Amino acid sequence: MSDDHVTVAVTGVTGALGSRVAARLADRGVPQLLVGRRPDRMPGLPGARRRGPAGYGDASAMREALEGASTLVLVSGHRTGRRLEEHATAVEAAIAAGVDRVLYVSLVGASPTATYLNARDQWLTEQFLAGAGIRHTVLRAGFYTSTPAALADGEFVVSGPASTGRAAFTTHEDIADVITAVALDEGVPSEYDGAVLEITGPEALTLDEAVTRIAAATGRPYRFETETLEEAFARRWRQGMSGEQIETWISWYQAIEKGEISAVTDVVQRLTGSPATPVSDAAWWPAPNTARGTP
Repeated sequence: MSDDHVTVAVTGVTGALGSRVAARLADRGVPQLLVGRRPDRMPGLPGARRRGPAGYGDASAMREALEGASTLVLVSGHRTGRRLEEHATAVEAAIAAGVDRVLYVSLVGASPTATYLNARDQWLTEQFLAGAGIRHTVLRAGFYTSTPAALADGEFVVSGPASTGRAAFTTHEDIADVITAVALDEGVPSEYDGAVLEITGPEALTLDEAVTRIAAATGRPYRFETETLEEAFARRWRQGMSGEQIETWISWYQAIEKGEISAVTDVVQRLTGSPATPVSDAAWWPAPNTARGTP
């Protein structure tokens, strides 16, 4: 089999997840195309070629960027109000470029009625893929272990409308390891064709429990404070967040409170051979106030 048939195109490589996937594939000697809007910001990796600029919604640029790839790792784009259309354009460009399969990074809890607004867009993309006529795997990532730390304010306080609800927080490293394992399975068909893999951490924690463990792991005084919906809205509005971003973040907390992200699976163990990483053992922690859309 020639390199042209085993090349993996990876999107989102300037972000926390895509960069990890690309690094793992490079470590295994897999030829790659790094695809995105800012090639100048892409990492320099052995066996990897930078392609772009190519945004998901630019059909011609995406098709050109994906020429020569056999597998596309499609990391979900940001919420734009047209995310389904952008994802669909990227998938159609991949098909036109001769890509054989798509590995789509979705969200645990994806459904048409998901509380977390981002998860609704993910479900729509999943449905599009199911009818697109291309081999594909849906990789539903759990809420990131790092997110509560990124949501903290300058005093290390994480505040939101959740109290008793639980989530199986998942590290970027575990998600990247699972994606890599699926990408490396080059069988035709692959055992993962058509599969929906829910990637979770090893246990479901309340936000108070998760933040307490983050504090212990980092040695910083992180703490969680419950807010009412009204308090959550008012505080974020005073901070200058947009209405859309307020709604999105509040729905993140509400999804946890409703238990929609609480399921624990064995996907990490089964695909990587190693147990899922607990919050206390996460490899890295972002600084406070660094979550997307926060002041």
